[in-house]
Amino acid sequence: METLSPVKRVQISIPKIADQQRSRCTTTMSDDFRAPSFERLADYPMPSHEAAFHAATSAARELPRPPLERLCDTLDAMFEACAHFPEPSHSRFFARSMRLALAEAAADPALLAPAQREGSADCYRRHLLAADPHGRYAIAALVWQPGQASPVHAHHTWCGYAVVDGKLNETIFEWDETQHCASALRSQARKPGAVSYVRSGRGAIHRLGNLSDTAAVSLHVYGVEAARMSTHVNDVVRVTDAAALV
Repeated sequence: METLSPVKRVQISIPKIADQQRSRCTTTMSDDFRAPSFERLADYPMPSHEAAFHAATSAARELPRPPLERLCDTLDAMFEACAHFPEPSHSRFFARSMRLALAEAAADPALLAPAQREGSADCYRRHLLAADPHGRYAIAALVWQPGQASPVHAHHTWCGYAVVDGKLNETIFEWDETQHCASALRSQARKPGAVSYVRSGRGAIHRLGNLSDTAAVSLHVYGVEAARMSTHVNDVVRVTDAAALV
């Protein structure tokens, strides 16, 4: 069932479902409405509406509204400013604006309700926070208990994330087209405030996991409609040494 919120965001109320990736991930629909890229971004000229975008987002920050609502408004303004780009998500403006928007939202302690910080004992848990009524993006909070991790994956769509609480570990991989597999390049700790944005494709392959002894929470924005979030975001890939990742 879909209902339209007062701020023109879509709420979806459906039962918990399993993520249809190789890694089991519980996806829950919230009852309460509320970094680096590894491919070269297109050097499009700055959008003609960039000044209006900055004016609108600056004015929005002065209004006493929930942080998730401000994030949605910023994303809407980004798409409007990039309306004439061949592909908005490939532009430096879009990438820079996404990182700033994620960092601001993740730093606000009022971003998530207690229920949106609940994890699962079996695997990392995904809470849908908001969905664009035009299907351009979906926003989710991921909760990682100690020892939980994503599969090694690229992305079918653009996406960005920010660490809200706790600490995550991110391993970066390189895709070998001749062998059709990925090999690990490096790992890095991702502390609260760390932000990343990548475009679609196998130029940005990674694995996120929680190697600490306390829970971690991250904020994610995906360039898909909410109904496709479990199936059209992660592009799970084969790795050269899968045993080393267990």
